[in-house]
Amino acid sequence: MTNKATILIIDDEEGIRDSCSQVLTREGYHANIADNGKAGWEHFKKSPPDIVLLDLKLPGLDGIQVLNKIKKRSFDTPVIIITGFATIGSAVNTMKQGAFDYLAKPFSPQELRVAVKKALDSRKTQEQSLTPSLKTARADDFAMVVGKSRSMAKVLDIVKRVSPTESTVLITGESGTGKELLATEIHNHSPRKNAPLVVVDCGALVETLFESELFGHVKGSFTGANMTKHGRFEVADGGTIFLDEISNISLNIQAKLLRAIQEREVTRIGNTKPISVDIRILAATHENLPDCVRKGKFREDLFYRLSVVPIHIPPLRERKEDIPLLINHFLLKHSKKLGKNFNKPSEKAIKAMLEYEWPGNIRELENTVERAIVLCQKDRIELEDLFYHGISSSPSFLQTAGKNHKSLKEIEKEYIKIVLQSQYGNRTKTAKILGIDRKTLLAKIKKYNLS
Repeated sequence: MTNKATILIIDDEEGIRDSCSQVLTREGYHANIADNGKAGWEHFKKSPPDIVLLDLKLPGLDGIQVLNKIKKRSFDTPVIIITGFATIGSAVNTMKQGAFDYLAKPFSPQELRVAVKKALDSRKTQEQSLTPSLKTARADDFAMVVGKSRSMAKVLDIVKRVSPTESTVLITGESGTGKELLATEIHNHSPRKNAPLVVVDCGALVETLFESELFGHVKGSFTGANMTKHGRFEVADGGTIFLDEISNISLNIQAKLLRAIQEREVTRIGNTKPISVDIRILAATHENLPDCVRKGKFREDLFYRLSVVPIHIPPLRERKEDIPLLINHFLLKHSKKLGKNFNKPSEKAIKAMLEYEWPGNIRELENTVERAIVLCQKDRIELEDLFYHGISSSPSFLQTAGKNHKSLKEIEKEYIKIVLQSQYGNRTKTAKILGIDRKTLLAKIKKYNLS
């Protein structure tokens, strides 16, 4: 993309249209304008631009409607939303529907120039990276995304579209749904696939060392800093950084992270000279980030920067048709690893696993299959091989006599108790078996009074 790129400005305010047009024309771009949604859409169809500046509040055909039409016709065209109504709801909605960025009025000429350049650079990278193999990517190419359900087909479609781009991606979903695997697939199908993918578990780092881990420090900058340390952002230079459980970062670090994302540069603790980094950012959380923003626990501006392309992975209980495929996938994986040959599990075993709710999602399912392979003395998994994990059709566990079935809470309580006992009260091992984090397990132990 060169400075001769064409930019379509759709805004009903004459002052905004004129000022944006003047700034962009001085930068060497071709600027076309439209004063309402319908006119803007007709202009887009007649002469597709390289980028669109789109006001959210327009008479007649509003900004959201225009955005949807543009994305259906040309998914790759970057659209920057400009609006004076910078609410959480509107921002989230536009990002979900494919907006590239979000500028709140009033914005400076420099902010406009930076946003436009970033969008055009992203499109250029995307066009260069769309090799024939990526253009014709099949679902089979994404080996770790297993599932044939409609919900997973939608996830995979977004992953295939966003992987070759430079866009920041926010992956959401419950613990154990495979957020890190999805991030790995996005990186592996991106132009940065031969560069490092650096994973940062934001839930595991100590708050006092967080800044040092992310941005690094120089020797002698604080007690214990015996040598210069390169932060994770520097290590990821040229590649991708994946910020897992991003909601665990404090507001203080969030401010510094926002600057690093915006400027693509970091400053080590104890130094004043910024270091430029060329990275793509992926993030994930099991929390509801818009809710965290409303509660003041997460910065609104950082949320906008992270959720350029949001991807939500549904829990396993909402896509049970994927369970048989996942069982076979894990059966092959762990049979080969353990040097065993296993046939397809019995119908009763599969039925029991289909009926189970899987609170730990895919992680719990994989643990169950691996454990069954290790403990099974035959060449196929039977229903009794699942009882150790708490999955069984036995009345003593799932239901009482007759039709008096137990509630999900009762089953969960009894199941956690069984696994705790099998691990002799070891909560770390129990949490791993359940496919949940230790904090969640402790909360459930307290809830069910199991301690």
